[in-house]
Amino acid sequence: MLLIQGLNQFYGGSHILWDVDLDVAEGSCTCLMGRNGMGKTTLLKCIMGLLPVAAGSISYGQGTEPIDIARVAADRRARLGIAYVPQGREIFPLLTVRENLETGFAPLKRRDRTIPPEVFDLFPVLRDMLRRRGGDLSGGQQQQLAIARALVTRPTLLVLDEPTEGIQPSIIKDIGRAISYLRNLGNIAIVLVEQYLDFACELGDSFAVMDRGAVKFTCDRTNLDPGEISRQMAL
Repeated sequence: MLLIQGLNQFYGGSHILWDVDLDVAEGSCTCLMGRNGMGKTTLLKCIMGLLPVAAGSISYGQGTEPIDIARVAADRRARLGIAYVPQGREIFPLLTVRENLETGFAPLKRRDRTIPPEVFDLFPVLRDMLRRRGGDLSGGQQQQLAIARALVTRPTLLVLDEPTEGIQPSIIKDIGRAISYLRNLGNIAIVLVEQYLDFACELGDSFAVMDRGAVKFTCDRTNLDPGEISRQMAL
């Protein structure tokens, strides 16, 4: 579904990402971990086309003929089925919940511009708040709204940047159930940046730890050792 090979990225003269490789399979959740400032969000923005790539490839697609999207515009990537839930949520505070969800219509064909019912099955609180402004929701409700907005686009690749940050435990459980449901559908790949180790270990099928812009440790669920992941993140 998503294959990143030899990815390098620069901010001005600073080398930020160093030969990053990452393989995300369809129907799986890949957890990207590491301390703050290690390049995780930069990598997500490269996946989304929000930052330029200096070298390397980003192959995306189903079947036998994925395409290299490393230099494809961000809006086209959205139309190809890539959805992004950024750190900090970035909802529109003055728009209603319904209007925030409808901003997800942008990459869709006109006939598809509806809010899928499963959005409200996953986050039922949003159904009761459709007329409320986004800025009036709690932080946890705004995070649910941000994920729901991404799902409106009918993604085949969902990219989430620290969805549990600053969220109360009850809503973390709701978000975890939603991610688990989406992964189990079998037709969506998920890239999850997460600092909360227990949450990541519960949901992940594969794991990558970043340090100073490079992937320094990888494992999958068959050889998962949370203690080793914690040690790698602390080095």
